[in-house]
Amino acid sequence: MESILITQLPKEDTEAEEVIEIPMTAADRRRVRRSLQAPDGRIFLLALPTGTVLRVGQVLLREGGRAYRVAAAEEDLLLVRPRSLREAMLCGHILGNLHRDITVGDDHLATLWDEGLSQRLARAGFEVERTRGPFMGNAPGEHTH
Repeated sequence: MESILITQLPKEDTEAEEVIEIPMTAADRRRVRRSLQAPDGRIFLLALPTGTVLRVGQVLLREGGRAYRVAAAEEDLLLVRPRSLREAMLCGHILGNLHRDITVGDDHLATLWDEGLSQRLARAGFEVERTRGPFMGNAPGEHTH
């Protein structure tokens, strides 16, 4: 199968198509100059501009009724289950000072797994858990204010 060079991302639209999801970790979504293989075997050669970050749901290519779309891959996560609003705010403060991106669930905060961070939060009295799942947030080092 022939490789496809991608130098720019397509415009978004609402066309109904067969969607092929390409799972990527948060770190992989920042690597925009590389080759990757879709589950159907298609090979993509990414050569996107410096600073491009692929977002979950971003379409890489539309072709022949198919849309190849970025999906969040399963990865190791650190879950914190705050027991109060005060605890949630303190945890958010710690994670924010470390520039760690989080996702927020009904009863937890999640960030990418880090043993040192887990120990730090546990010492501070937080209930922490290591699990696996898709992380919709950004990789460490990628943040906005």
